[in-house]
Formats: sequence, structure tokens, C-alpha cells
Amino acid sequence: MSSDYDVNLRYGVDTRLDLTGKVAVVTGGLGGIAMASNQMLLEKGARLALLYPAFEQEKVAGIAAQFAAENVQFVACDVTDAGSVEAAFSEVEQHYGHIDILVNCAGYVMLQPVLETSFDEWQKQIAVNLTGPFLCSQAAAKRMIQAGKGGKIINIASQAASIAIDNHVAYTSAKAGLLGMTKVMAKEFAPHKINVNTLSPTVVLTPMGEKAWRGEKGEAMKKLIPLGRFAYTDEIAAAVLFFASNGSDMITGADLMIDGGFTIW
Repeated sequence: MSSDYDVNLRYGVDTRLDLTGKVAVVTGGLGGIAMASNQMLLEKGARLALLYPAFEQEKVAGIAAQFAAENVQFVACDVTDAGSVEAAFSEVEQHYGHIDILVNCAGYVMLQPVLETSFDEWQKQIAVNLTGPFLCSQAAAKRMIQAGKGGKIINIASQAASIAIDNHVAYTSAKAGLLGMTKVMAKEFAPHKINVNTLSPTVVLTPMGEKAWRGEKGEAMKKLIPLGRFAYTDEIAAAVLFFASNGSDMITGADLMIDGGFTIW
């Protein structure tokens, strides 16, 4: 028996991107992309839990002063350690009662040729950029599934996951793994109405990105980008906001390239 559909029906996309009542966990929550995302999520009514590594503790007081205390929780967490992640997510759940959105922003990069990349350096980049998102996504999804209200997981990948760039062997391997991990999670979590997607930026003008690409190296890199420039943090945050909203409810397992056309080649 064939089904007839009313083509005039609409899903109900909220064009205001309203996130009132939603709780978002942001890992690497004090970093450049994260801070831009935090501001947009808060403006749309979300409450936040910002996970940060212990070595950034001195930043917390200054950043906390920028936000209303009732809307932002700060939680120290080593995203590469399963026990630390579980404790952090339990603390967030106890504080807010639920978790609706996870933004995996925590990241680390050291640019080195393959033959100069030590095993310890390899392990560190894999741990922060791949194991961390795995542990945090697992912890968040477990709670989302138990709550039964769906959710959004947004992983920050990189153009380096999809195209070879010199001196990126460990970073590329981790971010390429992140794309694959995202697809598997998207498929497994879909019955629970949990969307899992990645964003793949080009160089973003965060403190880490600017430091890595300043000078002649950066100018040469910009010549390879058809739009001729690096990305700004609010451009990535705008994509985070879209993936956090119900306008993206039909998108899962996708990778959104925010690279000025770099990977067209």
C-alpha cells in the first residue's frame, strides 16, 4: 500500500534557533572556538557546562565574570581519562538535571614531519583529539538515551581530516578517525534521536591557530584557500549553533567543511 503525504506540512523548524531549556556541555570550553560558541549558545537561551583542563584553572575566574553564574558551570576535566570524564558528566547532570548538547572543542596540535614525530607526541594528539571526543560522546549519549529526549553531539574535526597537509600526521590521523567515529555513532544513536555531526574548519584565528600559522607559512597557506583568508571563531560558532538547533534534526553523520574552498582541490 502506497502512502500519500501532504506536501504542505512542515516539520516545524525554529528559525529563531531558540535553545531555551537546553543544556550544552562544551569541552575545551575556554578556548577560542568554544568561547565564540558559548556566547551564541547563551544568546539563544542555553545553559552551559564548560569543561576545561586543570592547567587552565587560572583562566576560570576571569571568564566566569563574563557570564551570569546561574547559566554557566565550570568543571575541571581531563578528557583523555575515562574516570575524569565520567565524574565531570555526573557533576553536570547533578547540577542541571540533564544534558542535551555536547560540543567537543578540546583539541591539541603540534606540527611536525612524520620522521620527527615521537611516539609520545603521537599518543598525545590521538588522546586529546580522538580518545577525548570518544569518551565525552559516550558519556553524553548514555545520559541522553536514558533521558529519552534525543540530543546533539557536535565534533570539531578539521580540513586536515580530509586532505593531506605536511607536518600533520598525528593530527590528521586523529581527526580522520573522528570522522569515522562520528559516522558510527550517528548510525547507532539515530534510533534515540541523537544527531552526531562534525565541523571541519580550515585554520581558525584562535590563539593556537594564529601561533601555528603566523608569518610566511600562513601567507603561503592562505594562497591555497580560494577565498584567500583564514576563518574567524564566530564563523565556526554559527555552524555549531545550527547543529545544536532543531533545523539540523534531519542531518546526522555529516561533515560540514568550513574551509574557504581549500578541499575543492
